Amino acid sequence: MASNLPIPIPPRTPTPPPDDDPTTNRVPTHDRLSVDAASANKDSLSPLVDTFPPRSPRDAEIRDRLSPTKSSFSTSPTDSAAQHGSSDHGSSGPFNFQTTSMAKSPVVKSNIGQRRGHKYKHSSISHQIFLEPPPRAPLALPNSLPIPTLKEYRTSMSKEQKTRFWWSVCHMFVAAYTLWSAHGSLAMTALSHLILFDSLGALLCVAVDVLGNFEVWKRSSIRHPFGLERAEVLAGFAMCVLLLFMGMDLISHNLQHFLESSGHEPHHSHPHDRVSVGSVDITAVLAVSSTLVSAIGLKNHARIGKAMQFAYIESLPSVLSNPSHFLTLSCSTLLLILPLVSIKLYGWLDALLSGTIAISMCVLGTRLVKTLGSMLLMSYSGQGVPDVIRDIEADPAVFGIDDARFWQVHYGLCMANLKLRVSGSEENIVRLRERISSLIRNRLGGGYGTGSQKWEVSLQLSVERT
Repeated sequence: MASNLPIPIPPRTPTPPPDDDPTTNRVPTHDRLSVDAASANKDSLSPLVDTFPPRSPRDAEIRDRLSPTKSSFSTSPTDSAAQHGSSDHGSSGPFNFQTTSMAKSPVVKSNIGQRRGHKYKHSSISHQIFLEPPPRAPLALPNSLPIPTLKEYRTSMSKEQKTRFWWSVCHMFVAAYTLWSAHGSLAMTALSHLILFDSLGALLCVAVDVLGNFEVWKRSSIRHPFGLERAEVLAGFAMCVLLLFMGMDLISHNLQHFLESSGHEPHHSHPHDRVSVGSVDITAVLAVSSTLVSAIGLKNHARIGKAMQFAYIESLPSVLSNPSHFLTLSCSTLLLILPLVSIKLYGWLDALLSGTIAISMCVLGTRLVKTLGSMLLMSYSGQGVPDVIRDIEADPAVFGIDDARFWQVHYGLCMANLKLRVSGSEENIVRLRERISSLIRNRLGGGYGTGSQKWEVSLQLSVERT
């Protein structure tokens, strides 16, 4: 049964295409015709049929001309003849290269056909997801302003400022002389501490006045939004802390002296002889005169006095209304009484006067530390804020106050920020805004022309529809 099956014919193997011409990379015309003629016959490409198209004389000629063993290697009879002619005069070989000259013009790089990488905004429109921000106007405030160096600080001082500086140094010498001559009086020791505090205040006033010559002191910038004027508040805070510690030191010294007079033996002897009359008079006169010159000429502690006032001495003259000047002048005047009393009464009066000065220094230092500390924390510790809030709420156009913030930046600038719910026409709202701003400036700033503090008021009004 299996012997009757026909024998399968093996598949035909296709003949590879003819070699291309190395000079033109194209198949000659006569080869294409031969291939087409051979493909017309089905059996011409069969491996079982030994029939191939006859070779033409031109094929042998081309084969001989393209052979690497021949001395001529050209693509045309003309080239072959020229090659044979040149071999008679020079060297001959299969590789006869001709000398060519390179172009001297620069090579231009072409990016045609090359795909560039994504450069965000330089990519195609469909991929522009990173859009450029809209142009903004430059900030009105500078980023920072130059801070003067010590050399610039000294060269900018005027003649008046130099005079005031040297007077502050003389004021410190008065404090040193008072401390040196206060061997037999606790009250004179306490007075020397007060004079030292006044001299530091006078020196701070001169430093602030000289810094006012530079733009960085008052002009706002991004780095210092309120200028460098807050540095004065920080220096005043440090002075008040020093005053508080000096008062505590005097209190501890008085307690030690009291325990020694009560019969306790001290670890170190502290002789407290009675001070001479002439020494007390000279010290008191120097203290009074230096304090008056610094208070009137240098406006010593003027900013501190305006930021913090005591109700008991507000009605006194301008020099005495400052608590620091009042304490120094009153203690200097009371020192003149010490030489006039008896020896027994002198000890009690001297200790009483010294204790009073020490307690007053502690009270004044605590009050100043609280006031300047709240100023450093950007809050307002003055009086009159509840009354202002009450008057604003009493206005018929105001429905309520959602938020009210009052804060002080430095000695000369305060700010008020309020958020209100109001009703009425546009003209009434404009009038209400002006009225609230005027009310805050008059009540808290002391009125136009008389107030020492500048108030900047910002209001956010939400109109309620009725």
